[in-house]
Amino acid sequence: MLSSWGVAGRMFDVLSKHNINIEMISTSEIGISCVIDAMYTELAVKAIHKEFIESNE
Repeated sequence: MLSSWGVAGRMFDVLSKHNINIEMISTSEIGISCVIDAMYTELAVKAIHKEFIESNE
């Protein structure tokens, strides 16, 4: 995470675009965690996966 600028912003932007509210955020040098409503879990995982794994960036 230290050398990966913009990762948190991209993740938060993806969740925002899907109207998923973040209740709590925790970050460290190696990771980002956030708490969301359980009803959005599947949508959030798919959206984040698409942004970071399926994209060409």
